[in-house]
Amino acid sequence: MAEDWAVDVKKYVPNADDKVIAGIVKYCGIALQSRDASLVSFTDKAELARVRDNFPKKKLGLTASDGELDKAIAEVGDKMKADRTRNRVTVYYLLAQRFGKLSTFA
Repeated sequence: MAEDWAVDVKKYVPNADDKVIAGIVKYCGIALQSRDASLVSFTDKAELARVRDNFPKKKLGLTASDGELDKAIAEVGDKMKADRTRNRVTVYYLLAQRFGKLSTFA
């Protein structure tokens, strides 16, 4: 699946760092091969729990409560609500930015 992830990220963060985007794409790996897996469903509670447990907690190393992390994920979803599709790379970029963890991928 050929996708220019940077174009989508830059709709929300015009000066987004291309190296960080590339790092997130590398982190997501095979998940980006499938259209369904490359998107985050903000209406699926199990999906949101997976995002919370695997990205902010494991990858970013955050120790905030589930409630705080869920709130941040919901804020990202709200910011992206005008888009019918919410790309995983963009969601992860916005979360990393929200928590000041973009350097994890630079």
